[in-house]
Amino acid sequence: MEVDATPPSVTPDDAASPASEPRKIPDMALAQDLHRLLVLSTGELDPADALAIGIPADLLDRAFRVVTVDLQNAALYRHAKVFGTRASPEDLARMEERGTRILGELELVATSAGETAGDAEVLDARIAAAEFAAGSLGREAALGKRDEVLALPKLSRGKKIDAWMDSARVAMFYGDGSEIVERIEKASKLAEDGGDWDRRNRLKVYRALSKLLDRDFETASSLLLDCISTFSCDELCSYADFVAYATISNLLHLPRTQLKEKIIDGPEIRAVFNEMPRVRDLATALYDCDYEAYLRAVAHLQPFLVADRFLQPHAGFILRELHVLGYKQFLDSYKSVTLESMALSFGVGKDFLDLQLSRFIAAGRLTAKIDKYGGVVDTNRPDLKNAQYRDMIQKGDLLLNRIQKLARVVDM
Repeated sequence: MEVDATPPSVTPDDAASPASEPRKIPDMALAQDLHRLLVLSTGELDPADALAIGIPADLLDRAFRVVTVDLQNAALYRHAKVFGTRASPEDLARMEERGTRILGELELVATSAGETAGDAEVLDARIAAAEFAAGSLGREAALGKRDEVLALPKLSRGKKIDAWMDSARVAMFYGDGSEIVERIEKASKLAEDGGDWDRRNRLKVYRALSKLLDRDFETASSLLLDCISTFSCDELCSYADFVAYATISNLLHLPRTQLKEKIIDGPEIRAVFNEMPRVRDLATALYDCDYEAYLRAVAHLQPFLVADRFLQPHAGFILRELHVLGYKQFLDSYKSVTLESMALSFGVGKDFLDLQLSRFIAAGRLTAKIDKYGGVVDTNRPDLKNAQYRDMIQKGDLLLNRIQKLARVVDM
């Protein structure tokens, strides 16, 4: 395999100068491709399902070409663990030598700018080195070079926010959860004290995706919904993927009336719904109370979840919650219903339904009980007013106890 040995002064793509818009470095679409190759290699995603959701059959060849020819990133090749021995040790050594050489040349440019030019030129040189490291070197080098940008004196608030978001994107590319949270929080604190609207809006998307990774779907759903009409973070994910995240997370938390208004009838969402038919079918079947279609849509969603690097760690949780959601919505319409009738509505067998309902009832997820002898499911709707009254009394008792303890301490 030939490795380009041309210096960066002649190949601007090796170390592109910074632009006003955030650049796709590292490329999160590549991270998604590498994740898909990993779940395919482990058997978690079936090749037929992969083709059905639009993953190309030549994905391995394409990703290999990007990593070893376009980026020439030996560290990423090893990190991905999906290429086997496609590249020889000699090829990897040449890529590493090239990366070290080009980074050294970029460092010389930055040092020279510090001695002979102004702050703007130094910043441009440091960003060029950071972008090259993010694209063609490993995680430690990529984060380290982003930190060197952040360490520059006289860096404006806006540039600092950008640099923190850029470094959070590097951490997100490698799935480094603690680094993601820390760097987004640093950017958020700066933005709260005077960031412009566009940066604050983009930060919402960064925070939303970090909350997805942390399985905080309730917080993520609200942030995602806020950004539907103002989304501008295509350096993180495509708009269609973003809408899919917003739809799935909000299905679990939005009341049915708001689901219709904000998701199903939302003009921005409807514009891309046809690009994600599995997510579309799930939302519309739930709202239309077509429970057989809904349960089928839940089953069809599984490969989509597994193929997505933000959703795959929570695929089992999401599928379980979607089952609970469908059963709960159905049972809310009845005081009692026969197992046979309910099984018919969901298009499943009585034994399967009995097993699932039993598990969810035992776990406290459904307020119902099964009369096995009569073959009936009885719902137990809690009295909301009484529950609120009991909760208020409980909290009042706790408050009085604390006041009494505090009074005793003061008396002493």
